[in-house]
Amino acid sequence: MPRFQSSNRRRDKKRYVPRRRKCTFCVDKSLDINYKNINVLRRFISDQGKIEPRRKTGTCAKHQRRLTMALKRARHLALLPYTPAHIRATGWNQQN
Repeated sequence: MPRFQSSNRRRDKKRYVPRRRKCTFCVDKSLDINYKNINVLRRFISDQGKIEPRRKTGTCAKHQRRLTMALKRARHLALLPYTPAHIRATGWNQQN
C-alpha cells in the first residue's frame, strides 16, 4: 500500500517552470546600448569578466548581438576589464 502512495506523490508534485525574463532594452526604449555607457554594460558582465548569456539576462537576440559588440568595444578601449585578474587588481567589482 505505501508503494502506491509514493508514486501518486510524484505525479502530484508540480514541476518548476521558470518565468521568462523580459528584455530590458525592449521594455525601456530610452535605455541605449552604447560602448560609452559603462553603467548599463556592467550589468551584463559576470564577476569573472565574461559576457552573461541570454538565458540569464533575458535579453532578446537582437539586443544581445548589439550588447556583445558594445562590450567588446568597451573592453578594447579599456573601459571594461577582460580578465578576472584585472577585476581583482582594480577593485572593479566593488564599484558595482
